[in-house]
Amino acid sequence: MSAAAEHDLPGLDLEALDAFLRREGVEVRGALRARLLSGGKSNLTFDVRDDASHWVLRRPPTAGLTPSAHDMAREFRVTRGLYETAVPVARAVALCEDDAVMGAPFAVTEYVSGPVVRMKQDLEAFGDAELDGVVDELVRVLAELHAVDYAACGLGEFGRPDGYVTRQVALWAKQWERVKADDLPDIDRLHMLLAESIPQQSASSIVHGDYRIDNTILDGDGSVAAVVDWELSTLGDPLTDVALMCVYRDPALDLVLGEPAAWTSERLPSPDDLAERYSRASGRTLDNWQFYLGLAHFKMAVIAMGIDHRYRAGATVGSGFDTAGSAVPEFAARGLAALRSVSS
Repeated sequence: MSAAAEHDLPGLDLEALDAFLRREGVEVRGALRARLLSGGKSNLTFDVRDDASHWVLRRPPTAGLTPSAHDMAREFRVTRGLYETAVPVARAVALCEDDAVMGAPFAVTEYVSGPVVRMKQDLEAFGDAELDGVVDELVRVLAELHAVDYAACGLGEFGRPDGYVTRQVALWAKQWERVKADDLPDIDRLHMLLAESIPQQSASSIVHGDYRIDNTILDGDGSVAAVVDWELSTLGDPLTDVALMCVYRDPALDLVLGEPAAWTSERLPSPDDLAERYSRASGRTLDNWQFYLGLAHFKMAVIAMGIDHRYRAGATVGSGFDTAGSAVPEFAARGLAALRSVSS
């Protein structure tokens, strides 16, 4: 049976998807149906199902792309490599790298059932002790990720871990030039201070690049059923993951996401507490921590500007994109404060 007609989901052609899945040997039973799960602050994410199976499809936004993000092959490869490890991920199903099929590359994985805690109101389902246990579980899974033997799971060529932090500073500076609306002196100063104070890399591991509660799917007992949204993953310095997880606790994240994010809730541990929990769970020391916080704030400022750039270009699907630009100066200022505190 052919795919059902779909007119309300820009970026998704169900007839083309139906044909692609069949060519890949994926059994399709009945008409494909879909709904938008995420309007693409980063990628577009769709819930796709037929009469027997249930999948998730991710593809880049329809315009306003940045060079290093939206890498479908990267997401597919890392989830396939991690599937047999202690890190819970969805099973990889199919990858399409041919833009002719649907206008952009896309990846299909199995659907993992469970709650995704996105907004503050979602936390109401948890008592305080239960929520604290969820946080410990999130930190434990991140430590497990950083402990994975990436060569043993086929990811030895997934990135270049040596010099990762140096490249990150340069990369996000280049992306700023690509998406900025106007010059912002604080961004220039933050970039300069980061470039002048790059420390020796703490270690080499798989890094997720976007780790927080809403990039996981939880089981009913509060454990992590799957870590999702791997578009920024690579081999690099694990402390960049930890610092970004902590910086995401900043209330300015609400502006970036366009909603009252669960991860900014006052019910959750402070950034310092999160960092300490990770240090205990992983056995790693947090050397040069203020640098990593400064870099995480720099990255968040550029990400927020990128969302605003796509919003201004009319390349977003859904709502909640109009406030991201106002978060840029806040993250830039706090990144400067983190770096300046080293010499104060």
